[in-house]
Amino acid sequence: MSQDILIDKRSYLFALRIVKAYKYLTKQQNEYVLSKQMLRSGTAIGAMMREAKFAQSRADFVSKASIALKEANETLYWLELLHDSDYIDNKTFNSIHTEADEITAILASIVKSTKENTEKYDNAKGIFLNS
Repeated sequence: MSQDILIDKRSYLFALRIVKAYKYLTKQQNEYVLSKQMLRSGTAIGAMMREAKFAQSRADFVSKASIALKEANETLYWLELLHDSDYIDNKTFNSIHTEADEITAILASIVKSTKENTEKYDNAKGIFLNS
């Protein structure tokens, strides 16, 4: 399974977890502000990667994947804040934070490798350059 297919599926499943966490936080913990931020950034990861699938160019792909990476990092922030303010217990936090960390690492790898490959590609000639 290629990295882009993997991240597409994982980011969707992660978004579902974020939606469920949001429901729990609003209904059980009566927490609306931080959880809304987590919901926004946590679901944006998959949305940006869906957009990246139909990017108009490599630069457009890198831009969208970079935004997804920023959203993943922001999601980590909100998760940590919710945990440290005792809205999320340790077990739940560790599980979802680990997944967010792994998604962040995959996205960082995708952005880095795509940038490196883009630098080796000559658009005018339509060929990859030798390193």
